Amino acid sequence: MLYWLTLFSDGGDFFNLFRYITFRAGGAFFTALVFGFLFGQPLINLLRRRQKHGQPIRDDGPESHIEGKAGTPTMGGVLILGAVVTSSLFWARLDVGFVWMVLFVTIAFGAIGFVDDYQKVTRNSHAGVSGRVRLAIGFVIAAVAAYWAVGMHPEELQNRVAIPVVSGLVNLGILFLPFAMLVIVGSANAVNLTDGLDGLAIMPVMIAAGSLGVIAYTVGRTDFTQYLGINYVPGTGEILIFTAGLIGGGLGFLWYNAPPAAVFMGDTGSLALGGALGAIAVATKHEIVLGIIGGLFVVEAMSVIIQVLYFKSTGKRVFLMAPIHHHFEKKGWAEPQIVIRFWIISLILALVGLATLKVR
Repeated sequence: MLYWLTLFSDGGDFFNLFRYITFRAGGAFFTALVFGFLFGQPLINLLRRRQKHGQPIRDDGPESHIEGKAGTPTMGGVLILGAVVTSSLFWARLDVGFVWMVLFVTIAFGAIGFVDDYQKVTRNSHAGVSGRVRLAIGFVIAAVAAYWAVGMHPEELQNRVAIPVVSGLVNLGILFLPFAMLVIVGSANAVNLTDGLDGLAIMPVMIAAGSLGVIAYTVGRTDFTQYLGINYVPGTGEILIFTAGLIGGGLGFLWYNAPPAAVFMGDTGSLALGGALGAIAVATKHEIVLGIIGGLFVVEAMSVIIQVLYFKSTGKRVFLMAPIHHHFEKKGWAEPQIVIRFWIISLILALVGLATLKVR
């Protein structure tokens, strides 16, 4: 919205700054950060009044969770969504379709998570919306977003996917839409599975968002794409505004989510943020790179899949408990130790993912 202030610019004044994506990204970051600090504590107070028992804790989970996390309010993802949406609407160019596509996925998956969280706290049960219903609605949202993205991509990029360290794109043809849907839904649920310890999910999400923001800005500039030999996708640079807002809002949330957490993001936040990462990857044609940058989320999701399949076939478990962060809890690792080490892994994977932009 503030981009339109450039109409008052003659090219050499303050209003000219709003032409620059990097300047507006900085504005989005600080807007979201201030939003988080201003509304964080009031939101937590409201959630405490509304949620008598806080987020329900599974009886079969780690013992420390039953004692230390009981009564903590959930649905704190509302704070992140509010910060991201507000900062994006203020600072992004609203005539760029990719901004609306990513916001659509974020808000839609956030709505699924909100209903799920609401059912859990009102019933005082860890069982909310059924998994099948969540997946079905998620795939519908992803289908709309994938079709939307294809329509905004130049014809030479449609139905194509970038392969890391390989020049050119691979044409998936009619398989692209289901592939893109799987990326978005898979990302949303992988982040959801990762959100099990104080601060565990939000920092890797911010790291991944920052990396994807760099990619979006890069593929949205002809000079950068020509130098690096990667695909040019006009309009994606504006996604950097969204990711900057996500990082600012994430830091504002982390202030209250740092151990011991005063609030959990809940499915409201984890599904929305995961869906956003998938949508950005689809928009920028870097779906496979997301698997590298968000490798931690992939491992968390795979640990659950492996555990379930192996248990059904043998009656035994591969991990002491899944997702894998609970496995390390059962082995005696302290919660902050797990969280910080997983943060480090996320940062390493993000750097590896970004390195693929140059390596050809």
